[in-house]
Amino acid sequence: MPYFTKLLLFIFCLVLLVESRKHRRRRWTSQLEVQKASHIYKKNHDVTKTQKGKTEQLLRVDDHDFTMRPAFGGPAIPVGVDVQVESLDSISEVDMDFTMTLYLRHYWKDERLSFPSTTNKSMTFDGRLVKKIWVPDVFFVHSKRSFIHDTTTDNIMLRVFPDGHVLYSMRITVTAMCNMDFSRFPLDSQTCSLELESYAYTDEDLMLYWKNGNESLKTDEKISLSQFLIQKFHTTSRLAFYSSTGWYNRLYINFTLRRHIFFFLLQTYFPATLMVMLSWVSFWIDRRAVPARVSLGITTVLTMSTIITGVNASMPRVSYIKAVDIYLWVSFVFVFLSVLEYAAVNYLTTVQERKERKLREKFPCTCGIPHSKTMMLDGNYSESDANSLAGYTRSQMVPEEEKQEKMVVHLAMSNASNSSRKRGLKGHVGLRIIQNTHAIDKYSRLIFPGTYIFFNLIYWSVFS
Repeated sequence: MPYFTKLLLFIFCLVLLVESRKHRRRRWTSQLEVQKASHIYKKNHDVTKTQKGKTEQLLRVDDHDFTMRPAFGGPAIPVGVDVQVESLDSISEVDMDFTMTLYLRHYWKDERLSFPSTTNKSMTFDGRLVKKIWVPDVFFVHSKRSFIHDTTTDNIMLRVFPDGHVLYSMRITVTAMCNMDFSRFPLDSQTCSLELESYAYTDEDLMLYWKNGNESLKTDEKISLSQFLIQKFHTTSRLAFYSSTGWYNRLYINFTLRRHIFFFLLQTYFPATLMVMLSWVSFWIDRRAVPARVSLGITTVLTMSTIITGVNASMPRVSYIKAVDIYLWVSFVFVFLSVLEYAAVNYLTTVQERKERKLREKFPCTCGIPHSKTMMLDGNYSESDANSLAGYTRSQMVPEEEKQEKMVVHLAMSNASNSSRKRGLKGHVGLRIIQNTHAIDKYSRLIFPGTYIFFNLIYWSVFS
């Protein structure tokens, strides 16, 4: 038993010896790593690491209540603003808004952030410090959507100068409302405004102003839009009054856009004009070709309806008439009148044929047969019929015994008289209809193009 106890004590001592050696080895390794790290730190010394935890102390962020504006209780703090427009992304006629990406910068002085500096250099921070100090509460009036870009981090920059002047810049995309007037669409120009204003501070606490007047607004020279030409940017400012809260300073970024007309010339005006000209082709088609003229008229009417529907589908439902509506509906009226013109021609042609049929029934045609033989073979003609056809009265009648001999002579001599009488009758009844029917097409070939050209001259001189 003592032998077994001694063995256990020996094993226990051996385990303690091994563990102590492992512990000394770990301690020696950790000391070596610390020495290496300290050597690297001394070799690559970073100033920001030495000032870690001292930035807030240098700006005395914890010593002041930054929920209050600078010089609280005193005069209004002036906050200068300047803007650089990066892009004008889109203009929507249907939603009546625009989307713009810009750099918004504020300038003010907060003596609470002043710090001693021998080099008089500013200190630059990102958005993490912005949450701990006071910044202007500027918002976009009449904005629908807006956001600060956050890729890869929040696009916010804060620059503090030793005397307490602050530059606060951020990159924003905003979609704002724009009241558009489409009475001259698509020959229109639109003026839109992006409005900036303090939400909480009235003009007695905060005075917003453009830092350098019109020079406060900068634009990228590469800005372009597919449907608009950017004519000018300019700035204005005025006071805005709210009955419940008071007067506020409001800044305006105004820009004027003029619409490119070439797209609408190709998509709307040229097709409408060609449809009107196509409807005029029916004036040169024979009036008896009913399927050709009717199908041409119906095709042009339906095409004009499709063009009008397509244009209105991409526009807001405004209650007033647009310039393009005037052009399209006048063109539609011209196409519709060309269909009515053929309806009038076809109706007058039907009336003409009906009257010619009645004339043929009243005066049967004896063409190709000698009049003498015709009258001699037909014994049904009475004396009064022969005399009326020959143009003679009863006082000019011959004796009874000469009637058979003279009748042929009378009818033969009256051939020219009957022909002239029939021509005179047709000239008063039938030929007048024929001339009027042809005159409708003939005059339409001149009246329709002339009137449409005159309308175009007036339209483009008024709206262009």
